Amino acid sequence: MRKIKTFSIICSTMAFFSLTACSTIPKGVEAVTAFEQERYLGKWYEIARFDFRFERNLNNTTAFYELNPDNSIKVVNRGYNYVTNEWKEATGKAKFVEKNDVAMLKVSFFGPFYAGYNVIAIDKNYQYALVSGSSLKYLWILSRTPQLPQNIKEEYLQLAHEKGFKVENLIWVEHNQQE
Repeated sequence: MRKIKTFSIICSTMAFFSLTACSTIPKGVEAVTAFEQERYLGKWYEIARFDFRFERNLNNTTAFYELNPDNSIKVVNRGYNYVTNEWKEATGKAKFVEKNDVAMLKVSFFGPFYAGYNVIAIDKNYQYALVSGSSLKYLWILSRTPQLPQNIKEEYLQLAHEKGFKVENLIWVEHNQQE
């Protein structure tokens, strides 16, 4: 009986955290509205990010998004591990949390466990994006090319700083390895 109760508590806790993590956005941060999913699909270069274990020691990182038949979005993240000298790739899927014109999504690379993925700024041509996770511990600057214009960099850094992100902790990604 004790094993069943412990298992039930663990399952309930995991369900609570997976449901709350997938639908949250940091307090004071808003997802882009009038978001055009089709324009966001395709390849993005990661220009900067906060360090976290799944991308540790990676440069030349990219994300590729394409529509799945069930209207979820296939996500392929790729990067070169400069310590082990090998490419690393992870495939997952993303779904909109609310309507598909609000850039608040949940993404999963591990079965039923989702994390927040929120586009909080994007230019009118869908060439540059600022993306947060479900807390102020996750932030990415993305571009359609490996370079980011200085004015966009300054704009996104200022916006992120105003929202409470510690932009001084960003890692600036090198793009120097051929795939």
